[in-house]
Amino acid sequence: MCGLYNLTTAPEAVRSYFGYRDRPNFPPRDRIAPTEPIAIVRMERGERRFALVRWGLIPSWMKETKRSRPLINARGETVLEKASFRNAMRRRRCLIPASGFYEWQGDVPGRKQCHLVARPDGGPIAFAGLWEHWMGPGGEELESAAIITTAANAVLQPIHDRMPVIIEPEDFGRWLDAETVPAEEAATLLKPAADDVLTARPIDLVLRPPRRPAAATEAQPKLL
Repeated sequence: MCGLYNLTTAPEAVRSYFGYRDRPNFPPRDRIAPTEPIAIVRMERGERRFALVRWGLIPSWMKETKRSRPLINARGETVLEKASFRNAMRRRRCLIPASGFYEWQGDVPGRKQCHLVARPDGGPIAFAGLWEHWMGPGGEELESAAIITTAANAVLQPIHDRMPVIIEPEDFGRWLDAETVPAEEAATLLKPAADDVLTARPIDLVLRPPRRPAAATEAQPKLL
């Protein structure tokens, strides 16, 4: 799974990598946890656009959000089947900009070793994502998203059995174009990253209390 990631790349570099025309003013963040606002890139009227949504997908048919558990990850193997994700897979695919993500190794609580997983050159990463638009009975609206995961590649296998799906720039068009690219074709992109795409580096953590009960435990990463 992916429960904590970062986006430390400069906004202008992110804009250039993903190819959207918006110029949002969003600061670098060294930790992004569930239920927090996250950046996504999606298609609107035939062009790529930047948007901020909540991390934790709420299906459009959900009656209320207070009792629902945010769906932060979607398994790539079942997104075409699961009721929570299949409509988004067909109509609302997105990219989620990141610089890296965190995974923990070990079985002893409090003694697990955290790793920062990123490109060897520190370049930006595009997670495959799904987004949804939810409207409540009182007219309230919420846009939310989930990160799609798949089986770990050889780099991640010693640490965790899952990893986020990474979409490379040459496949951005196919993934985002839900109008002309069927979900079944887009699903062929949901596979582990090549073994040379990422490195995993152990990091030391300075723990901080979570800002809200629903969020994942936050931590300030520090490279060893």
